[in-house]
Amino acid sequence: MNPNEKQENDDLPLFETKAARGGAAHKLFCSTIFAGIILTWVYRLTHIPESRIHVWFSMFFSEVFFGLYWIITQSARWHVVSRHPFKDRLSLRYGEEELPKVDIFVCTADPVLKPPSLVVGTVLSAVSYNYPPEKLAVYLSDDGGSELTFYALLEASRFSKHWVPFCKKYDVEPRSPRVYFSRCVDVNEFDEEWINVKQLYEDMESRIESVARKGCVSQEIKDRHKGFSEWESNVTKQDHQSIVQILIDGCNQEATDIEGNKLPTLVYLSREKKTGCPHNFKAGSMNALLRVSAEISNAPIILNVDCDMYSNDPDSIRDALCFFLDEKQGKQISYVQYPQQYNNIIENDIYANINLAINQIELSGLDGFGGTLYVGTGCFHRRESLSGEKYSGIHTIECLNDDEVNTKKRSVAQLEEASKVLANCSYENGTLWGQEMGLVYGCPVEDIVTGLTIQCRGWRPVYYNPAKYAFEGVAPTNLDVSLIQFKRWSEGMFQIFFSKYCPFVYGHRKIEFGAQMGYCIYLLWAPISLPTLCYVVVPAVSLLHGVPLFPQISSSWLLPFAYVFGAKTAYTLAEALIIGDTLKGWWNLQRMVVIRRTTSFFFAFVDTTIRQFGLSQTSFVVTSKSVDDHEARDRYEKGLIEFGSSSVTTIIIATIALLNLVSLVCGLLRKLAFGDEFGQFVAQLAICAVLVMLNLPIYEAIFLRSDKGKIPSSVAVKGFVVASILCLLPIY
Repeated sequence: MNPNEKQENDDLPLFETKAARGGAAHKLFCSTIFAGIILTWVYRLTHIPESRIHVWFSMFFSEVFFGLYWIITQSARWHVVSRHPFKDRLSLRYGEEELPKVDIFVCTADPVLKPPSLVVGTVLSAVSYNYPPEKLAVYLSDDGGSELTFYALLEASRFSKHWVPFCKKYDVEPRSPRVYFSRCVDVNEFDEEWINVKQLYEDMESRIESVARKGCVSQEIKDRHKGFSEWESNVTKQDHQSIVQILIDGCNQEATDIEGNKLPTLVYLSREKKTGCPHNFKAGSMNALLRVSAEISNAPIILNVDCDMYSNDPDSIRDALCFFLDEKQGKQISYVQYPQQYNNIIENDIYANINLAINQIELSGLDGFGGTLYVGTGCFHRRESLSGEKYSGIHTIECLNDDEVNTKKRSVAQLEEASKVLANCSYENGTLWGQEMGLVYGCPVEDIVTGLTIQCRGWRPVYYNPAKYAFEGVAPTNLDVSLIQFKRWSEGMFQIFFSKYCPFVYGHRKIEFGAQMGYCIYLLWAPISLPTLCYVVVPAVSLLHGVPLFPQISSSWLLPFAYVFGAKTAYTLAEALIIGDTLKGWWNLQRMVVIRRTTSFFFAFVDTTIRQFGLSQTSFVVTSKSVDDHEARDRYEKGLIEFGSSSVTTIIIATIALLNLVSLVCGLLRKLAFGDEFGQFVAQLAICAVLVMLNLPIYEAIFLRSDKGKIPSSVAVKGFVVASILCLLPIY
C-alpha cells in the first residue's frame, strides 16, 4: 500500500452506525394507539357502575399499567440503530503485532449442572480464535472448586495442541469440537486428519465423562500433574483455598502446538471460599478474574462468556476491536455487547427462548440512546471501564508486544502464588470492589446493574448484532427450567428498580431519558404480572356471573378497546414477520408471555415485595439446560411442551386455562339462551376465546397426552378445583 492509500485508509472509520428507516411513520402509528389508550381510560372514569366498583377499578388500574408500560416499551423503538464494523480496514491499519491483547473469561459453577465436557468445548473454541495466540489468554473460573473441572481443563490443554492447528489449517467452524463433530460435514479434503482429530476428541471426552461419572479423579491421574495437590486437603465447594494453575504459559517459547506454533495462555482459577464469607455469586467470580488476569496477562480488552456459550465466529474479536480502536468514537466505548443465541432452538421455538424483537429491535433501540444492556455473556469489555474508571476523554488502548510489557519476567510458580492472594476472600475487605470497581454486588442480575453504572460514569457501550452469530449457547428445553430462569431474571431486575440504581434516579442527568425508560422495560417485568393476572381472571369470572366489564357491541366506546388491542397485535405480528420469525413462532411467544407473566414474573413480584420488608434474602439458582432423558428430548424436537411436574407454576397454568375454557363455554351457552344480552359480553368472550386458543397445548397436555411430559392428573385436578372456586366466588 502506498503512503497516499495508507493515509486514506487511516482516515476512514472502523465502523458505521445506521438509523432504521420508517421512524416517522412508526411515531404517527404510535400516536393513534396512545389516543386509543387515553380513550379507554376516559371510558373507565366516566362510566363507573353503581355496584361492583372494585371489579371495575381493578380493570381500570390494569389498563393504566398496561398503557404506561406500553409507552415505556416504545422508547426502544424510537431510535433503532445498527452497527457495521469494517474488519478489512482494521487489518490494513493494524498489523498482527500491533493488535491489543485480549483476555477471555469463562465462568462455571457446578460440574453436575454444567458438565465439564460442555465447559471445555467453550474453552477450546476460545483458544482457537483467528487471533495472534501470544496476545490471547483464556481463564476458566470454577466457582465449584471441582477437581473434575480442573481435570477436564487439563485434558483440553493437551488436546488444544491438535485442535488449534486443525481449526486454522482447514478454517473449521464452529470451533467447539463438541458441536463441530456432532454435525454432518464434508471432509473429503482432509479425510484422514479429520478422523484422527475426531478420535482424539472422542478419547478425551470419554476420559472426562468417565471421571465425572466416578465423581473423583484417580490417584494415578493426580500423580501426573502438580495441580491436583491443591485438592489433597479437605476441599469442598463452599470451603477451599484459592487455586490458580497456569496450564499453558503463552510467554513460554516451548508452549506450542504439534506444528510448532505458539498457543494462548490457559489458566484455571477457583477463588477462595470460606463458610460465613459472602462470595457474591458470579459478580465475585468476575471480579476475582479481573484481578488475577491483571497480574498474569493484563490485556486491555476482556471477553466474558458463560461456560455453555461457545464461540461460533472465529473472527468476532476483530469485529469488536473495530469499535474500540476507531480513532474518533472508540475512546468512549466501554463494552461491545452481542446478543444471546442458541444452537438447540427448534423450528417455531416453543419456549420463546429467542425473542427476535428483543435481539433485533429493542436492544438496538436502547443502543440508539447509548443505553446498551450488559447481559452477562458474549460481551467485550474495556478493562478500564470494567475496573471502575470514569471516562475522561483521554483513554487509549495500548497495542504492545510481550517484550515491551514483561520487563520483569516471572516464572509460572511466581505468577500463581501472586495471583492466589488476589483471589482470597479477605482481599476485597475495605476496598471498593463490588461497589465502584468491577461488577456490582448485591443483585442477582449483576450484569444489568454493572452496565448501568459504567454508562453513568460517562462511558458509551454499543450493541452489535451480526448476521453470523458470534456466540451460541444452550437454551432451556423444558418449561420448569425456562420459568425458573425468567423468575430469577425478573426478580433481580425488579430489585434494581427498588434500589439506589433505579435508572430514573441513579441515571438522572447521566444517561439519556430514553435509555432510562429502556432499562425499565425489563426492570418492570415483575409488576406487569399483576395487570396480566387481572385480565386473565377477572373478565372470565365476571362473564360467569353475568357482569359486563366493557362497552356493548353497539356502543362507539368499544372502538378504542378494539383498536388498541387490534393495532398492538397487528404491529407485533408484522414486526415479528419482518425480522424473520414465523407465524407459529410469534403465536408461541404470545403464549409464553402470558405464562411467564402469570407465574415467573408474579412470583418474582411477590418475593421482591417480601424482600423489601426484610423477610427474605437474595438467592442464586444455577439452571441446568441439558436434557438427559431421550424421550424428553424427542418431545422437545417435536414441539411438545414439557410439563411433567407438579409445581405451583403448572397448577397456575392449568387453572387459568380451565377457568377461561369454562367461562367461554358458559358464555356461549348464555348467548343461546339469552341472545339479547350477548352484545354486552362480546369483549369478555373475545378475551376468553383468545386465551383458550393460546392454551390449546395446555388442554392437550391435560386431556389428550399420555407421555411423561403431560400435565399430571393430580395437577389437573388441583387446577380444576381452584378454577371451580374462582367460578363460585361471588362478585359483590
